[in-house]
Amino acid sequence: MLRGEAGRASGGTCARAGCDGTLAELADALVARHGTEPSGFQLINHNEDALTWRLALIDSARGSLDVMTFLWWGDESGDLLLSHVIAAADRGVKVRLIVDDMTTIDDGRQTVLRDVPNAAIDAHPNIALRVFNPWTRRGAAGRAVEFVSDFDRLNQRMHHKALIADGHAAIVGGRNLGNEYMGLNPTFNFRDLDVLTVGPAARDVAAVFDLFWNSSWVTPQRELDASGTVAMLDERRAALRASLADAKVLAGFPHVPREWSDELASLKTSLHTGSSRMATDAPDAQKVTHRLRDEVQELWASAEKEVLITNAYVIPDDAAFQRTARELKKDVRFVMLTNSLASTDAAGVHAHYTDWRARLLEAGVELFELKHDAKAMGDVANTGPVKAGYFGLHAKAMVVDRRHVLIGSMNLDPRSWVHNTEMVMRIDCPALGEEVARVFEHDVKPANAWRVELDANGAVQWVSGSDVLHEAPSREGGQFFDELFNHLLPADLF
Repeated sequence: MLRGEAGRASGGTCARAGCDGTLAELADALVARHGTEPSGFQLINHNEDALTWRLALIDSARGSLDVMTFLWWGDESGDLLLSHVIAAADRGVKVRLIVDDMTTIDDGRQTVLRDVPNAAIDAHPNIALRVFNPWTRRGAAGRAVEFVSDFDRLNQRMHHKALIADGHAAIVGGRNLGNEYMGLNPTFNFRDLDVLTVGPAARDVAAVFDLFWNSSWVTPQRELDASGTVAMLDERRAALRASLADAKVLAGFPHVPREWSDELASLKTSLHTGSSRMATDAPDAQKVTHRLRDEVQELWASAEKEVLITNAYVIPDDAAFQRTARELKKDVRFVMLTNSLASTDAAGVHAHYTDWRARLLEAGVELFELKHDAKAMGDVANTGPVKAGYFGLHAKAMVVDRRHVLIGSMNLDPRSWVHNTEMVMRIDCPALGEEVARVFEHDVKPANAWRVELDANGAVQWVSGSDVLHEAPSREGGQFFDELFNHLLPADLF
């Protein structure tokens, strides 16, 4: 088991150490109003808010900052977040970062190996970076060979997304760290959801981070091929400053740390309160134990009236389908929103989802597919001044009986069930449940989504107001060919 490196960032959150600061004041205010057991929750619905609240927590951290993510792009928003993280380390905050090794071969704009820039960040005395399940061969050719020869191991990726500041506040959800998740990609942006939490729930998120940090599945960056130096760190700082100076899309965000007292103080009265528990796949010594499929199915099986699901990538299988059909009560409304062919960024997933459309409808599921040019793109996805050409769904959330909310990183497909590590927060909070339900109802309006139905002959059709399509809506003809090709590949590959 790997432990904190001596003399370097080594964990121990402020919630445990008792440091002060704005986040500690926020946590204390929650206790004063509601007692020690409830946590506070705020849904992060808009992409602009997703970047803003992450910056707020990073800039407000006094003692510790933990970040784990599947992807951390080297684009404008990724560089902005990294710059603020380094600034937190400069003022003495102990920073721990876990990234999946997939993010070291692509910076979001081009395929490029990133061990050297990552080593530069790891050279900071207050930053420790670990990589989940890394390739042993670090060059491009070596990685390709190793991926084929050690496919089962390397196909296991960490899909967790979490940020914890001082052990008092955390953000959990579906967003990776990059432009399309923050509304800043001019080509396309995602519709996504996170939750910001304060109090005991934040400490539960921190426990998940510690579980992975202390596992044998992560390797310190300095043990990989590239080792960082202070000179490399200085070069990385200069590169970040240059990148941010030219970033016109970041005009509405601070390039340097600022005080967020007013924004955080507003949470004292606006947070929804309730209870929660974290569920996570476990990185055991020899394998990852996958637990979340049962968690999801147990939650929707508990429904008395209604299950609302928004999930980007859906490929049921016979076992899941039969269990759902068996456990759902006959009078429970089951509604699902997922990507259309036009909005998806994952042709492989969508190709195999198409096999299940008719069966889902026959089973009584009310099925909706997101429009790529939906009105919601301007409402919640784009962050000014950016106006993307199209958008797609990336959210992973569920609300049962408008009270029980599940939000996190897990898709409803074989990759999430078998090949990725995933985490979700299960929240019991009627006020938050009502808010998530309202968001869902907004997203399935005719201006935002196609209602998928069976016509009189049992064929699938797409309905939006008076518009009826008998062929899947697409952005371009090439998507049909992508779908046909990917349908030839195994579903569990995706």
